[in-house]
Amino acid sequence: MIRFVLPDVGEGLREAEILAWNVAVGERVEVNQILLEIETAKSVVELPSPASGTIESLYVEEGVTVEVGTLLVSIDDGSDDTDTGPEVVVPDDDADADVLDPPMVLVGTGPAPAAARSRRLRPRGADVSAPPRVETAPSGHAGSRARAKPPVRHLAKTLDVDLNSLVPTNGTVISRHDVEAAAAKRPETSDVRETRVPIRGVRKAIAEAVTRSAFTAPHVTEFLTVDVTATMEMLSRLKADRRWEGVRLTPLLFVAKALLVAVRRYPEINARWDETAREIARLHDVNLGIAAATPRGLLVPNIKGADGLHLRELATALGDLIDTARRGKATLHDVSGGTITITNIGSLGVDAATPILNPGEAAILAFGAVREMPWVVEGQLAVRQITQLALSFDHRLVDGELGSQVLVEVGRLLHDPAEAFLYV
Repeated sequence: MIRFVLPDVGEGLREAEILAWNVAVGERVEVNQILLEIETAKSVVELPSPASGTIESLYVEEGVTVEVGTLLVSIDDGSDDTDTGPEVVVPDDDADADVLDPPMVLVGTGPAPAAARSRRLRPRGADVSAPPRVETAPSGHAGSRARAKPPVRHLAKTLDVDLNSLVPTNGTVISRHDVEAAAAKRPETSDVRETRVPIRGVRKAIAEAVTRSAFTAPHVTEFLTVDVTATMEMLSRLKADRRWEGVRLTPLLFVAKALLVAVRRYPEINARWDETAREIARLHDVNLGIAAATPRGLLVPNIKGADGLHLRELATALGDLIDTARRGKATLHDVSGGTITITNIGSLGVDAATPILNPGEAAILAFGAVREMPWVVEGQLAVRQITQLALSFDHRLVDGELGSQVLVEVGRLLHDPAEAFLYV
């Protein structure tokens, strides 16, 4: 029998939400067949089966967040022995369930051995007509814990309902109806209706990251208005060129190329602050982050070694990265190790912003919407394609002169993109 627990998927992450099970109790699985998808604070991860066999039990329902080392599934591989490993606690209230043997860890290491006993959850699809026997204590008494399934506990947390204050209507297990009824009876403190959404996964990570960045790195933001008519004309010419057929060409591609050229000329901006060592680490490679809005929240995957890519290679890498992020398939590798970031607020119809630094990076460039506007060209008023650029930087690493030089260089290359093409 194989006992498979939530593995440590790296980056020091200690919990994950069960997004979806791809298997059911009684189903035959093979080695490396995907058992389930989990969502960590950084990415969606598929967990493969460590062995061939039959699914005996699933221990955590979809939508539940559990810690590394929590038992997820048991697989009957036909052997009499059970793999050994660290003991874990299964999220269940059944005090009469059997104690499980120590489970197997697929990736990394589980938690240190603990005195807590592991308990078996009812397999998904089992008969639920007769709830399991449990010793109950009067609600609200010291030491008592209300019985409820994980989704009901999740709902209670979302609605801010104390489960220990409820009496189950069926006499044994608190139901969704019990929680919703308690929430409905709670006196309103205002006339404002609201829906509460739990803070977890990517949203939780974003909140923690931007708060840490905003209150750790002293931000400075500079703005530059740029005539990008020549860039937009070059973009149109390339789209009409059959040699570029099939390549995704966007204004963001030219902004990315301009920023990479500017970083090549002013490499001091590609750096990070090492508080522990009290040093500035100047980075030799540029991993270009692209802020992407996804169904899971804001992600910043990055193109590794973007400074070494020709324009066509950069276009392909940029398109693939955005597609992967928007499908929710960005991996830990994709979102780790960024050195400088672009946020394309123009795609949302926004002109300018003061972006917050991606933690650990020295600068982030906001690219605003490109609009037709009146502009003075050689003393004459003309209609031109205009955009706003905003560069936020960490003033511990980047002084005003360096930040200004980088921003002006990006603007210069977008105003006259021919020079940037020397690096294609």
